[in-house]
Amino acid sequence: MVITEAGNHPKVVGLVYVAAFAPSEGESVDALIKNPPPGAPVPPILAPQGGRLFLDREKFHAAFAADLNSEEAAFMADSQVPWGVDALRGTIGKAAWRTKPSWYLVASEDRMIPPAAQRLMATRAGATMIEEKGSHAIYVSQPKAVAALIAKAASGVKVAPAGSEEAEEGALRDGGRGKELDADRHAGA
Repeated sequence: MVITEAGNHPKVVGLVYVAAFAPSEGESVDALIKNPPPGAPVPPILAPQGGRLFLDREKFHAAFAADLNSEEAAFMADSQVPWGVDALRGTIGKAAWRTKPSWYLVASEDRMIPPAAQRLMATRAGATMIEEKGSHAIYVSQPKAVAALIAKAASGVKVAPAGSEEAEEGALRDGGRGKELDADRHAGA
């Protein structure tokens, strides 16, 4: 979800989604998960605690990381970083995938974001799509597949060489911040 909005930055030349939400304008994660198709798994999101959301630790392995061993899944469950309720409800102003090339890895065994929903979002975004067998934690269980998609995306976009006129114009547009993101602006995106 974050890259859908942050990807509008002039230095971003392409987007890679890995078993992720790719919302359109006006959509939120809350809206995208509100009415799952019949038979689709429901993410085990606990009731908010202090404005923060966690996944149920007892259901984490099956829901989030089913293709990892018990020890890895338990570590991930114990170290999960909560996300704010506002992030769940935040809507997209401008979807970067409308103007930038996109790639999408569908995790075919995902129990957090149904694979059918992933395919729909990837197709809607016009993304180059690949599908791999894996859970929502496919970036841990199938790192070579994820790295290969990122490499494919990197080789498929035009990047202005450092010091070129194009790169200098980009630096002027972003206030000369270079590669750093403005953390305050993008927090909770």
